[in-house]
Amino acid sequence: MTDCVFCKIRDGQTPAMKVFEDQRTICIMDINPLTLGHCLVLSKAHAATIYDAEVADLQAAIVTAKRVALALKASLDPEGLNVLQANGPAAFQSVAHFHLHLIPRWMRDGKGFDWKLVPGDREQIMKAGEKLRAALTTRA
Repeated sequence: MTDCVFCKIRDGQTPAMKVFEDQRTICIMDINPLTLGHCLVLSKAHAATIYDAEVADLQAAIVTAKRVALALKASLDPEGLNVLQANGPAAFQSVAHFHLHLIPRWMRDGKGFDWKLVPGDREQIMKAGEKLRAALTTRA
């Protein structure tokens, strides 16, 4: 993908602070970090979203995320960690290339990422669940 910034990073055309790389993934520091240590795990293969990514690349990304998460814990000692993955503009995906955000968190870091728990409509929840179950059954 010629206009993808993550592909350009993968290919060495755009500089980035790489902290890890293996056959299928790269981990780079986020240039707009939410907190200290915020980094991104990218699949090397270009896929815009989780819907497009190959299963092997998704598996590799979560294995790398675990490895990096343990290193974040050892090096920065955060009190928590958000792992965030967005797909499409409605989910605020900023780069159309599959990636995981690893965001170290501290109790009083001043950053949000919470939403109010509001009970849903049970009938709507059940209908959505039935549709999801049916879609999973037909794809098995």
